[in-house]
Amino acid sequence: MKLSFAPLEGITGADFRRLHAQMFGGADRYYTPFIAPDPSGCLKVSRLRDLLPENNGDLPLVPQILANSADAFLETARQLQDLGYGEVNLNVGCPSGTVVSKHKGAALLAEPEALRRLLDGIYARAPLPVSVKTRLGFSSTDEFPALLEIYNDYPIAELTIHARDRAGQYKSVPDREMLCWALSNSRAPVCANGNLFRPDDLAVLGDCDRFMLGRGAVMNPALFREIRGGRGLGREELRDFAAALRELSRERLSAAHTLAWLKELWYYWKWLFPDEKKLLKAIFKARELDDYVQAASALFTNGAFAPDARFEG
Repeated sequence: MKLSFAPLEGITGADFRRLHAQMFGGADRYYTPFIAPDPSGCLKVSRLRDLLPENNGDLPLVPQILANSADAFLETARQLQDLGYGEVNLNVGCPSGTVVSKHKGAALLAEPEALRRLLDGIYARAPLPVSVKTRLGFSSTDEFPALLEIYNDYPIAELTIHARDRAGQYKSVPDREMLCWALSNSRAPVCANGNLFRPDDLAVLGDCDRFMLGRGAVMNPALFREIRGGRGLGREELRDFAAALRELSRERLSAAHTLAWLKELWYYWKWLFPDEKKLLKAIFKARELDDYVQAASALFTNGAFAPDARFEG
């Protein structure tokens, strides 16, 4: 079984990835939050910092690129190859309105000719293997057979399929039937993605042996370990994980930015304390990092912990 940690913008940066691998393990690969190069392929300094090998240790890491220009994609891929990366991923699945409005991400699923031109340009000159992350369609998952005809024309290293259309964002019920059809008809190896929150969620996908987990693995950092037969998440290790992330963040960010990031993480972790609205409220209302530390300590000490909870965001 091959397990990958999906990228979550603003959450799974280098600090999170390194510490997760050290404390919990279980993931075969981590993906970076998408890189959106300018038309010339130049990268923002903040993105480059997240990609530098010295900031990621020996993690098995795959950079994800968001582009609608083959030239920009390839220039970025060459820079990443120079940094030592052996694979890059093309994002054709991001449903964000700001991304779609720029004819990137999932927008390309509604523009099959543009998608084919992009893939033609990339695979004709790619300096290293390219995998693809996609959705099942733009307006409907019924669009996927036609999209797969396009994907099957290229040497895609791996096709990760989020089992929704773009219209479904992250709320609709994943189309497991279409995903299973893709497993049988894709020439590229298929990696399943979408609403994989517990080990038994993987079993419904039959013979699939590649999975990408995102939101569920942020909420439950031990999820990969559990899938591999290890122990479940403990209250104390989540407390230690949160504290270590706080200290790592404080080494490079202001207290205000650290606090904002921790609150983003608690959007996921709050589901592990479903009956503790008052204690959670203190975390989200904290205006200073010291106030946050006190609120988090009270929750971990006194709150009812529910490690088998399911993410509902």
